Amino acid sequence: MTTEPFQLSDHDRALLPSDDDVQFYQEHGWYLSKKLLTDDEVDTLVEASERFYAGHRDRTLPVRPPRLAYWEPEKGDVHRHNDYIFYEDDTIRSILSKPLIGAVAARIAETSQIRLWNSTLIYKPPRPEDEGNIVPWHFDRHYWQTCTSDEMLTAFIPFHDCDEEMGTITMVDGSHRWKEIGGNDATTKHFAERDRSELDEMLEENAAFNNETVRKVPVVIPKGHISFHHCRTYHGSGLNRSDRPRRAISFHLQDRTNQWRPFEISTGERVVYNNDVLVRKDANGNPDYQDPDFCPVLWQEQA
Repeated sequence: MTTEPFQLSDHDRALLPSDDDVQFYQEHGWYLSKKLLTDDEVDTLVEASERFYAGHRDRTLPVRPPRLAYWEPEKGDVHRHNDYIFYEDDTIRSILSKPLIGAVAARIAETSQIRLWNSTLIYKPPRPEDEGNIVPWHFDRHYWQTCTSDEMLTAFIPFHDCDEEMGTITMVDGSHRWKEIGGNDATTKHFAERDRSELDEMLEENAAFNNETVRKVPVVIPKGHISFHHCRTYHGSGLNRSDRPRRAISFHLQDRTNQWRPFEISTGERVVYNNDVLVRKDANGNPDYQDPDFCPVLWQEQA
């Protein structure tokens, strides 16, 4: 690797998506990368996550946002989600700051800059009897309504080979191009706050509205590879039927154009995303989604 920020070595450039890969992402709404992380880097992520679960923090959030997902030991052996892992753990931050990850995201999203939006450490225990481990069908744009961009994306980064048995991420192929029937107040809520049957029904209704069939594609992800998906791509994941936990990070990313906008539900109440209470304010007193502490630049094309 070079030591200059936002530059790639010849080895890294060979790992960037091809023109065909970019076209695939634009048509299908998801993309499986080449091997972007070394085995040592992935193993370090596992070690850092175990230290985190045991109580280690390099820093903690200055305030607790209203919808923070944050597993703590007293919650037991359940499906764990810990938001803002990039902020709280320096080891994880250093690995996920690898310019190659942002460069891949920028290329498929066709943007010149990638900034962090949020990051969530995930642990899905091997408990096939627990339907709480199922992630229902949803797309991320629904609960990013305070964002102006429709081109944001997520990198799903497992810490091991990840297949259907482990409950890997599954995409609804091409769903990012569907027109939506229409949202309601509930669509601004995270999937964990909603009924799974309601979300299943929403997927089927939107597919029918677009005269489309629901084509579910489980993404089999080898260790060190990363799955990317568009913010409007329906996705979910099943039970972990293996004999070991499924460990991963959901790495949510902004393109260059994204900024804050006001968004109201039917009651007139403004939607507040967790970032809104953490990031600095811009010149107009609104949340600044370019805050370097919480939304740092991860990739920037050189002039």
